[in-house]
Amino acid sequence: MSQQETILKNAFAAALAVADPKKIVPEYLAKIFSPGSEPKGRCLVVGAGKASASMATALESHAKNHWPDVILEGVVLTRYGHHSPTSHIQIIEAGHPVPDQAGMDGAKEICRLVSELNQGDILIALISGGGSSLLTLPQAGISIEDMRKTTEALLRSGAPIEEMNVVRKHLSAIQGGNLARLAIAQGARVEALLISDVTGDAPADIASGPCAPDYSSYQDALNILDKHHLGPDSIPPSVLSHLQRGVAGEVPETLKEADLQNTTVNNHVIATAYKSLEAAADYVRTQGYEPIILGDTITGEAQDVGLEQAILARQHSLAKGDKPIALISGGECTVTIPDGMKGRGGRCSEYLLSLFAASTDIPNISALAADTDGIDGSEKNAGAWFTPEIRQAANKQGLIPSQYLDQHDCYGFFAQLDALVETGPTLTNVNDFRIILLDK
Repeated sequence: MSQQETILKNAFAAALAVADPKKIVPEYLAKIFSPGSEPKGRCLVVGAGKASASMATALESHAKNHWPDVILEGVVLTRYGHHSPTSHIQIIEAGHPVPDQAGMDGAKEICRLVSELNQGDILIALISGGGSSLLTLPQAGISIEDMRKTTEALLRSGAPIEEMNVVRKHLSAIQGGNLARLAIAQGARVEALLISDVTGDAPADIASGPCAPDYSSYQDALNILDKHHLGPDSIPPSVLSHLQRGVAGEVPETLKEADLQNTTVNNHVIATAYKSLEAAADYVRTQGYEPIILGDTITGEAQDVGLEQAILARQHSLAKGDKPIALISGGECTVTIPDGMKGRGGRCSEYLLSLFAASTDIPNISALAADTDGIDGSEKNAGAWFTPEIRQAANKQGLIPSQYLDQHDCYGFFAQLDALVETGPTLTNVNDFRIILLDK
């Protein structure tokens, strides 16, 4: 393993460590429930997301040590393969990014449990990225198949996750603050712990905000479908009808700030992409690099972002300076796949191959891009990486990056070079991580 490969992978590990639920969940529970204000009586725990099962494990461990008299129960939904052991909280694995029946059944059970809360009970919601599709409970008249078709159409259109969630929360009986609405109707206190995978870290955007007041409207949802040219040919009639009825005021809007008067609903963002970027920056600084954080809100087509960052890397490589540089960024790109083309890989490996192809003239460039949940798109890798040695190997094998980019087969390119990042499910999720090393 070369020095650059070691630094790339250790920087990614540092980014993951600071978002580890085993560390951050107990820390925040101690702040929320300080000594003397610990939960008493019934405490219902629900949640959804790729990190939610590991969050539940961490919560149970904390409760065992600090809340011995609390009656703990609940249900948490996570993606297939992201299970974590628990004793009192039931873990249900379900479909992501396309919802399935297991997710719908789990969401129904969550709503049933919340509706049985009483005055003074506490609801703790464990929410992370991925919860939008996992916590699927359609409004009356919309089937799970209709939700699935809508999600697939939005994915193929290249709509960013924030826009997808605006549509989905207006079709959901549980998102858009509806979970909190159900709890406060029973007189319960709501404390939501959120691991953010969205730009801006707004609670209303994380997993479509099941416990957060929502800023968007039914009209916004219809505008998003129009923007991406999604109409009756790709969106089920029940979905379009429901959104149109919402605009007409025939069905209730999502939860708003005004609905929270005289209630106790708190949303705590306990991990963010930016904190992970800072952790990676701290690490590379110890290795002699000057870190430059480009931000955690970089979005757009993955190939375009790769080209843009190649230009930026070229500018920095030509600048005077004694130290090597590390350009670190986060955010969620998109990959728009033409009809009839399958593609292999995801937004991280597609960004990386675009960067690779556009940086042939930059000496001593190395880079890594990976999804912090451990899964980048359609395959089982988190992402990919390259160093000057990988470029030499690609040239020796006669691999032509443009051909793989045209076919959206970035997984196939890096697989042939043994340059995939393979972590398995990390049990956390703070969006994508990208790092470029520019050695002198």
